[in-house]
Amino acid sequence: MSTYAYRLLNVFAESTFGGNQLCVFEDARGMDDATMRALALQFNLSETTFILPSERADAHVRIFTPDYEMRFAGHPTLGTAQVVRDLARTGDALSLEFIAGVVPVSAAGDVWTLTAPQPGGLKTAPANMTPAGMAALLGLHQDDLLDVPLWVDTGSDQLLVALRSIDAVHRTRPDAAQLEAWPESSLERKTVYVFAFDPDRPGRVVARYFFVKAGGGVAEDPGTGSACANLGGWLIAKGHALPAQYQIEQGEAVKRPSLLRLQVSADGAIQVGGKVIELGRGAINL
Repeated sequence: MSTYAYRLLNVFAESTFGGNQLCVFEDARGMDDATMRALALQFNLSETTFILPSERADAHVRIFTPDYEMRFAGHPTLGTAQVVRDLARTGDALSLEFIAGVVPVSAAGDVWTLTAPQPGGLKTAPANMTPAGMAALLGLHQDDLLDVPLWVDTGSDQLLVALRSIDAVHRTRPDAAQLEAWPESSLERKTVYVFAFDPDRPGRVVARYFFVKAGGGVAEDPGTGSACANLGGWLIAKGHALPAQYQIEQGEAVKRPSLLRLQVSADGAIQVGGKVIELGRGAINL
């Protein structure tokens, strides 16, 4: 029998029970892929990470949802970085190796910031959907859309839909009866990230991230770092003035308020940050 220690953390959390939940296994040596997938399903969080040795970075990290492995994701990066710092005594600057590449991460106390990997550079692609079709999938009117839907990839490709108002973000209700019509990412995932800029508070964005669950149905993620990074890519693609800095509010609708910090430098480097709170520790016997 082998014992594997894990930690439970909340990422992008401004309070104890806010943010996006994460389970991090401190040392996954000896686990095979099937075991990692089974543990991710056992905890049934949006993602579970597994720390392994790396020859290229301070740690090699594998990320699993209950259904599949991911190349890169934001809140698993930040939460795992805090665990690696504690275990390896790296200090506040470290790097983590993912399938998508090596990602530098830094901390100021318990606020962590990553630089999006952007393997091969920023990638965008038009969505094979009309604005009217996209609006119908989201339970909105066509005139609620600020721009045409756009695929953006800064490490994990997602469909971004800019809306005209925060009210439209709040009114978004994806139609679970039309799941077959949802566009798919390169990983055959059906997701959409809706967002709107606050005209009354410059620098504030309100966002929601929806995804189709295995077996059907639509779920909402409380705090999505990879989508926040892709919002940075959207700003670049749309010719937004740089440098740019925003705070993104997400998760209110699922009672897990999250605050994400986005910075895009003048040369197009995209950074995503947020606070990490450790909630507890335990061990699994296999």
